[in-house]
Amino acid sequence: MTTPPASASRLRLLPMRPRDPHEPHRVASSLELFFDLVFVVAVSIASVELHHSLQHGEVVSGIASYAVVFFGIWWAWMNFTWFATSFATDDWLYRVLTIVQMGGVLVLASGIKPFFEEHDPTILVFAYVVMRLALGAQWLRASRGVDATRRATTLTYAGGILAVQALWLASLLLPGGIRPWAILVLIAAELAVPVIAERRGTTPWHPHHITERYGLFTLIVLGESLLASANAIIESVHESESLAPLIGIAALTLIVTAALWWIYFWPPHHVAIGSLRSSLRYGYGHYVIFASAAALSAGIELEIDVITGKSAIPAPWASFAYTIPVAVFILGVWVLAIRRCRDAVVNVVVPVGALLVLIDPIVPVPIALTAVILIVVVAVLVWRAPYAWPDERE
Repeated sequence: MTTPPASASRLRLLPMRPRDPHEPHRVASSLELFFDLVFVVAVSIASVELHHSLQHGEVVSGIASYAVVFFGIWWAWMNFTWFATSFATDDWLYRVLTIVQMGGVLVLASGIKPFFEEHDPTILVFAYVVMRLALGAQWLRASRGVDATRRATTLTYAGGILAVQALWLASLLLPGGIRPWAILVLIAAELAVPVIAERRGTTPWHPHHITERYGLFTLIVLGESLLASANAIIESVHESESLAPLIGIAALTLIVTAALWWIYFWPPHHVAIGSLRSSLRYGYGHYVIFASAAALSAGIELEIDVITGKSAIPAPWASFAYTIPVAVFILGVWVLAIRRCRDAVVNVVVPVGALLVLIDPIVPVPIALTAVILIVVVAVLVWRAPYAWPDERE
C-alpha cells in the first residue's frame, strides 16, 4: 500500500499552495487535456446549431444565441485554466471537482438545442451553475493555503462566483422579454469578478503554461471545424451535380485551417501576458478567437448548402458566414500576439489580409481569392520571422 506524502492529510488531500510562476518545464497535465476534450462536445453542438440557424435564414437570432452559448463554454473553460495554472494540486478532491465541471459541460451541451430553437435557457443555466459552483469550491479550498493578501483574492473569487450564480438562477424567474437584458448584465458581472479579485492581489499564473493551454484549445476548435467541414463535404458528394465546387471548398477548408494554425502559432504568445492588464486582454480577447474558429465549420457548411440548394441565404451573402470568422480570427491573433513584434511589414500585411478575406464574397471568385490571400499572409510571416524573438524569456 502506498504511503501518502507527509504533507498530505488523513484524507489524502494535499495543501493547495500557489504554484511557482517560473516553474521549469511546466506543461499541461493529462487531466487538463481530458478536460479540453469534453468541451469539444459542447463546441461542436454549438457550431451545428449555428449552421442550422443560418441555413434557415435566422441570422441575427442564430448569431446571438451562439454568442451567449459560446460565452458559457469559453468562460467555464477559461476560469478553470487560469485557476489550474496557479493552484493545481492533482489530488483526488481536485480531480473530482474538475470532473464535476466536465459533467456540467456535457449537460450544458444537451441544453444548446433548446436554447437555439425555443430560447429556453433552463438547462444551460443549471449546467453552467454546476460548473461554476465546483470552481467556487476550488477557490474556497485555495484560500486556506495562501497568505493574507492572496486569501483576499481567493475569497473574492469564491464570493463573486457564488453571488453571480445565485443571480443566474434568479434570472430564470424573469419574463422572457426581460431575460436577454438580464443575460447581458450577468455576463458583465462574470467578466468583472476576475478584474476585482486580481486587483486585491494577483494570482501566480505561469506564462508558458497558460499560453500552451490556449494553444491546445485553439488546435482543438480548429480540428473540430476541419472535421465538421470534411464530414459535410463527404455527405454532399452524392447530392451535388458537379464535384468541382465541392473540391474547391475542400481545398479552401484545408488551406484556411492550415493558415489559421500557422498564423496563430507564429508569434511567441507567452510574452503577451505579464501585467494584469495584458493578461486580461489576452485571456478575454481569446473569446473572439475561439468563437470564430468554432464558427468556421458553420460557414463552410452553409456554402455547401448553397451548392446543394438547401440554404435560405443566397450566394454571395452566404460566403460571409466563413469569411467573417476567418477575418475575425486573424485580426484577433494580430491584436493579441502578433502586433507586439513591431514589424511594419507584418503589421500591415496581416490586418490588410484579414480585411481582404472579409470582402471576398463581393468578388466573383471568393474561394480562390481567399486561398491566395491566406497563402500570401503565411508567406510574409515566413519571410519576416526573426531568428530570435525580442523580449522572449526562456
